[in-house]
Formats: sequence, structure tokens, C-alpha cells
Amino acid sequence: MIHERVDLIRDYGALSGRMFQIMDEEGAVHQPELVPALTDEQWLELYKAMVFTRAADDKALQLQRQGRMLTYAPNTGQEAAQVGPAAAMESNDWLVPAFRELGAWLYRGIPLKTIYLYWYGNEYGSHFPEGVRVLPISVPIGTQMHHAVGVALASKIKGEQDVTVAYIGDGGTSTGDFSEALNFAGVFSAPVVFIVQNNQYAISVPRRKQTRAETLAQKAVAAGIPGLVVDGNDLFAMYAATKEAIERARKGAGPTLIEAYTYRLGAHTTSDDPTKYREDSEVEQWKSKDPLRRMKAYLLKRGLWSEERDAALYEEYGTQALEVFREVEAEGEPKVEDLFKYTYKEMPAQLREQYEQYVQYLEGKVD
Repeated sequence: MIHERVDLIRDYGALSGRMFQIMDEEGAVHQPELVPALTDEQWLELYKAMVFTRAADDKALQLQRQGRMLTYAPNTGQEAAQVGPAAAMESNDWLVPAFRELGAWLYRGIPLKTIYLYWYGNEYGSHFPEGVRVLPISVPIGTQMHHAVGVALASKIKGEQDVTVAYIGDGGTSTGDFSEALNFAGVFSAPVVFIVQNNQYAISVPRRKQTRAETLAQKAVAAGIPGLVVDGNDLFAMYAATKEAIERARKGAGPTLIEAYTYRLGAHTTSDDPTKYREDSEVEQWKSKDPLRRMKAYLLKRGLWSEERDAALYEEYGTQALEVFREVEAEGEPKVEDLFKYTYKEMPAQLREQYEQYVQYLEGKVD
């Protein structure tokens, strides 16, 4: 919980004009009483989770550039906005992602091999382990928001204590699905936490051209739910804000919208060229706010980490990621029949008819 003298909704609400931050860009904590009550070892493990995310992300980008992986959506610069909320969740909570949540997927138990399979074009990349409460990757913009509210309401109707955490990008907040989901969640007090990864760009369109709203958090006002702007590159703040929002939802207080104010240091996807719509100087400015850089600085100052161990860990994770991808390549090329088999629990009649036609084509019975 946040220190009793600080009320997040009161002090940092959507219309307050303030951004919630605990750690500054140099890794300094000016209000130590606001740091969530995790041990040094736990914070170090969360940092390692961010390093693993960065290493796996970098490796995926390299592999795609080598022609060994299909289009990929980089996560560089957004690790704290992903790992922080994932760590704040309980094991029984649900994660509903969009398509740029690598840190959250890994932390919540999705194997890296499964994620690589997805971006490799293998349908089995959407087959998550049993018992892992994470919905499949959702590329259609905004549609996962309805799913999140539905999952949350199902938990509420069943009398369970589960909370759903849903992700969306800044561009996604311009969709009707986003507004409808917020409105529905507010009306029915659904136990859901919406996290907007505001990385400043929706493909090639800057946020200022997506909406005239001063912040994305203030979009919560029309739905009658709390909204907060949080420094998305501050692991402490992201963990703390999400933890409190989850606890509110679990106690029946309803949904919360968190705008994670961050930045996409890389391209929208590997099919994108960001140099065509933003200046390199802007990217360089944001590099100083890198979530890994500031968390590492904090750990170094406390004597919990070293530059040597950091470099070795990144190299170790990179090697591990490459080994995982080699396992993916060993699976062989994606099978067309998998497109039919893994979309529904039971194949509907129309899809079954198409599948049977495909089988007949393979058997040479039809042209």
C-alpha cells in the first residue's frame, strides 16, 4: 500500500495535472516512504526480469533482421511499464494483453519459446500453459478491452477474488472499444485495471494527433472511474500504482485507469521506419529516462549490483534467448492446418468445412 499520507486518487487523480513518480531519472528516491515494501532481493529480481525482457527483445530484433523471424513488435524502453504491473498481480489474477507486453508475459509465466513461436508464425505460439491466466496476444487494436471487462465481470458474478489487468497502447485509446469497455466497467464496477502504455506514438502518428485530451488518464473521467498518470519508466511507481489499483478492485471499489507515461525507443514493428516521423534527438533525450538505466543506478548506489554482473547477466540472457529460438527453428515451418486447429476449442461448422476442403486439396481430390 502507498504511505497513508498519500492518496493516489486524491493527490494524483486524472485532473490533478500531476504525474506519480517515486524514482527520478538518475535512480534517486526522494520520498523513500513511498517505495513499496519489497525486499532488496525482490527489487533485484524484478530488475533481472527487465534485463531478461531487454535481452530477449534485442535477440528477437536481430533474428528478424536476419530473416529468421516474421514481423516483430519491439519493447525496448517499456520494460518497467510491463514488469511492474505484472509483479503487482496475484497468481489468481488475469492478464489481458495487446501485443507489446513481453515483460508481462514472461513474468506471468509464458515461456519465451511460446512467444518466439508466435512471432515466428507458428499458431502454437498462442497455446499458453495450463493454469497460466494470460489471454492470447491480441493484435487487433482495442478488441481485448471488451474481453478484459468480460473476464472481470465473470469473476465478480462467480464471487471470486480475481482481478483482471488489461493493456492497451496510446493509439488504442482512440478506438470505440476502449471507450465502451471503460464505460461498461464503470457501470458494473468490474474488478479490472486498465493500463495504457503511452509510448508517445501509435505507429507513425504522435499522441498529440491521436487526441486533444491533455492526458490519456483523464479519459477515465467520462466513465466515472479513477485515472492516474504514472511515470511508466519508474519501476517503483508502476508497481505501487498497480498494486493499489488491484487492491481497490479486489475490495469491490471498481476499475482504475493507469496511464504509463513511457516511450518506444525502437520501431513500432520491424516493418516500420521511425526515422521518417521522429527526430533522433528526441530518441536520445528519452534514452536518459530508460527504465533499466535508472533501476540499475538505484541498485548500484545501494551496493546491490555491479556493472560487471550486469554485463554478464545480459550476455547470459542473450545466449539463453538464442538457444530458445533454435528450438523454435527446430520445430520446422508452421503448418497450414494449425490455422484451423487452434482458433476455437471446438471447430465451428464453417471452419470445419474449410479444413476438410484443405485436406481434400492435399490429397489431390480437388484443385
